[in-house]
Amino acid sequence: MIRSVMRLVVLAIAVACALPAWADYEAGQKAWDAGRPDEALAQWRPAADAGDRRAMLALGRLYVRGLGAPQDYVEAHKWFNLAASRGEAAAVKERGALSARMTPQQVAAAQELARLWRPGESLAAKYPPGTRLRDCDGCPEMIVAPAGRFDMGSPSSEKGRANDEGPVHEVRIPEPFAVGLYEVTFEEWDACVQGGGCNGYRPDDEGWGRGRRPVIHVSWEDAQAYVRWLRERTGKEYRLLSESEWEYVARGGSRTAYHWGEDIGQNRANCRGCGGRWDDNNSTAPVGSFPANGFGLHDVHGNVWEWVEDCWNGGYAGAPSDGRAWESGDCGRRVLRGGSWDYVPGVLRSAVRFRLTTGNRYSDVGFRVARTLTP
Repeated sequence: MIRSVMRLVVLAIAVACALPAWADYEAGQKAWDAGRPDEALAQWRPAADAGDRRAMLALGRLYVRGLGAPQDYVEAHKWFNLAASRGEAAAVKERGALSARMTPQQVAAAQELARLWRPGESLAAKYPPGTRLRDCDGCPEMIVAPAGRFDMGSPSSEKGRANDEGPVHEVRIPEPFAVGLYEVTFEEWDACVQGGGCNGYRPDDEGWGRGRRPVIHVSWEDAQAYVRWLRERTGKEYRLLSESEWEYVARGGSRTAYHWGEDIGQNRANCRGCGGRWDDNNSTAPVGSFPANGFGLHDVHGNVWEWVEDCWNGGYAGAPSDGRAWESGDCGRRVLRGGSWDYVPGVLRSAVRFRLTTGNRYSDVGFRVARTLTP
């Protein structure tokens, strides 16, 4: 606890002193050295947007090589230009080498982008990864997930894999967005009802308790009523996650069956056979009962199934690759992710998909919310 408090104090001081860019650069370098270019990009982008010339140089190299982001010579040249203008000698040499591989039109476009660039204008600069947000009393606590890209679905070698988990395909999340640290709780749902929203519906808690337990017996239509109330109350763009956003944040930078590894382990989630105190309870657990993943989210495996926005499709052929919800297919049924307290460990894998009709309500079904960020 003391260490957690101290980390928060240090972060607050860094933000107040406008110093996060340097910390982001170092974190990006560590991710790069560990062979995780996506994470390096997520750290270097806000650092560059804040004016760190080292991060600008690093971004140029990433875009030249197509690592962590699609190969883009114009974007790379822009960052080399900006780094060079701030005295980064290596950027001058690398900009010259890159210019020889580009058309004059591409070079001119990159120079214009560099001329128009202003520090701190991007969403990544305004909302660094891990930033926490709460827009009102009773609103869910949110955390910022970085832009990035990942391979969605499961490889054929993954134990328990189903055909609807493929084909594996790359998805790019173009901008950071906010996502609930936890599944929406009874406490938060009841605040909606008390505020005149959620159609006045009070779901049954099965006698397990309300408060910080995840809300259950809510349909996809109920979840839509909740995010509509949040939008009206806060003026912010609350919504359900898309299916690809859900898997992206559930993985939290991992590529394994669960965010912690290939096996369920012991006492890492709430399910039938997950180990620990909840195995014999046959009920939900209070949110946050288990450690967070790499993006700071709790309970992405087990506890309750989580509704997402997407219509049901039996595989990923033709699926969006840019983080948008898939709004065609069987839209009378919507996708759920994450597994629940009533399922065995194999169903909790990051890639597992399920579907229900939009009006179904069950004791192991809830949801998590997202918020689109704006400049």
